[in-house]
Amino acid sequence: MNSPQFTAEPSPSDADPYPHPVPYDVIIAGCGPTGAMLAAELRLHDVRVLVLEKETEPAPFVRIVGLHIRSLELMAMRGLLDRVLEHGRRRPAAGFFAGISKPAPEGLDSAHAYLLGIPHPVIVRLLEEHAVQLGAQVRRGCAVAGFEQDDERVTVDLADGERLRARYLVGCDGGRSAVRKLLGVGFPGEPSRTETLMGEMEVGVPQEEVAAKVAEIGETNKRFWLRPFGGGAYSVVVPAAGVGDRAEPPTLQDFKQQLRAIAGTDFGVHSPRWLSRFGDATRLAERYRVGRVLLAGDAAHIHPPTGGQGLNLGVQDAFNLGWKLAAQIRGWAPETLLDTYQAERRPVAENVLDNTRAQMELHSTEPGPQALRRLLTELMDIDEVNRRLIEKIAAIDIRYDFGDGPDLLGRRLRDIEVKQGHLYGLLHRGRGLLLDRTARLTVGGWSDRVDHLADPTAVLDVPCVLLRPDGHIAWIGDDQQDLDDHLSRWFGEPAN
Repeated sequence: MNSPQFTAEPSPSDADPYPHPVPYDVIIAGCGPTGAMLAAELRLHDVRVLVLEKETEPAPFVRIVGLHIRSLELMAMRGLLDRVLEHGRRRPAAGFFAGISKPAPEGLDSAHAYLLGIPHPVIVRLLEEHAVQLGAQVRRGCAVAGFEQDDERVTVDLADGERLRARYLVGCDGGRSAVRKLLGVGFPGEPSRTETLMGEMEVGVPQEEVAAKVAEIGETNKRFWLRPFGGGAYSVVVPAAGVGDRAEPPTLQDFKQQLRAIAGTDFGVHSPRWLSRFGDATRLAERYRVGRVLLAGDAAHIHPPTGGQGLNLGVQDAFNLGWKLAAQIRGWAPETLLDTYQAERRPVAENVLDNTRAQMELHSTEPGPQALRRLLTELMDIDEVNRRLIEKIAAIDIRYDFGDGPDLLGRRLRDIEVKQGHLYGLLHRGRGLLLDRTARLTVGGWSDRVDHLADPTAVLDVPCVLLRPDGHIAWIGDDQQDLDDHLSRWFGEPAN
C-alpha cells in the first residue's frame, strides 16, 4: 500500500481536553462529496477530523453531475457558492423528473432556482480543499479493514496494519461501504434489474447524423444518448444487454454491440477515454447509527441516478449530521439531538428511493409504462404538478417533523434579504441564528452557539424565527420563554 499522503495537519489549537485522550474526535471513511462536506462542517466547530480515502488518486474519468437547488443553497450558506459557480454551467431547473421535458416553473421559492452542471472531480476537489482550509486532515491510500467500539471510543484498523482511535467513526465510503458491512447493518432493497453503459469516446460520423438518430430514439428510450463533450469526444449512454459484474468495466466492443442493437449503427465510436457501467439497485440502510459509528451518503442509501439526486442527498446528509455530531463532541448537545439525524434523514432517503423507482418505471420502453409516461407528460402541463415534482427532485419540499406548528416550521428558509445583506451570508460559521423582527428577544446564555439579528425590515410573514445551523426553522414566535424552551431543545443548556 502506498504511504499515507497528508494534505493538512491537525490544528495546533486542538489540544485534547478529554480524560481518555484520543488523537481524533471523528474519523471519516471516504473523501467523496459527503465525506469532504462532513469534515468541513465538523471543523467549523473545532472538531478534530481525519478523513481516510482508500484511493490514492482521483477517479480517472470526468462525469458531469448536477447540483440541485437545495445543495446550491447549502453552498451559499457556507460561502462556497461563488467558488463552485466558477466551475459549473447553469441550466434551468426543469426536465429532471424521468427526463420529461417541461419548462421550469415560475417563482420557485429560492434565490438559486437553477441546476448547476459541474464535473464530479471538480466538486470533490473544491469540497476537500474547503475542509482542508478549515483544518481537516486527509490521508489517501488508507482503507478501513476493521474497527471495534466501546462506550468512549472507536479503534479503527487500516489495511496496512495501522490502528487509529477516535471518538466517532462515520462511513461515507459509498454503496459498497466497508464501514456499513463491518458494522453489520442490513442494506435491504432491490438488486439491479437493468444496467446502463456510460463512457466518453470519439465518433466516426458527422455530428448531424448523431443528433438526428439520438432525437429519433430518444422519443421512447430515455436511457440512450450521445452528447458532444468537447475536444471531439462524446458522452455515450446506452442500455446494456444484461446485468453484469460491476467490478468488471465494459469494453468498447460492448458499446458497439449495444449501439448497433438499439440504433442500428455504432456511430464509428473509437478512442475511449473511460468506460463504466451502473445499475438500478435500490437499497436503504436499516440504521444510520450504531453506538459511535454512523453512516452517510451512499453508504446509507443507493438508488438509480435518474433525477441526479445521489450526490445532493449525500451532501445534505452531511449538512444535517455535521453540527449535531459536533454538538455531541463539544458537550452541549441535548440528549436526543444526535438521534434526530436518522429520524430526519432516513425518511428523506426513503422518498428519494421511491421517486427514483417511479422514474425508472417511466423509462421503460414497454407499452404500459409508455402510456403512463404520456399521461404524466400531459398532467405536468398543470403548473402545480410540474412544480411539485421539481421541488421534490430539488429537495426544497422537505419538512422535518418538529411537532405541531405553522407549515413553515421544519422547512428551510430561503435566502432572504436582511439589513446586513443576505441571510445565508450570516450562516457561514455553522451556528444557529435568531432572526428577530421584534427587536425584543435575546439568545442569552446560548450566544456561544446562536447568533442574534434584530431586523424589523426582514421580509418574513412571522415575527421571529430560530434557524438551526442547517438553515431549517426550529421555532416561530415572539415569546421569550417559548424561545428559551426551543433553544434548550436544539442547543442544550445555556452557558453559565
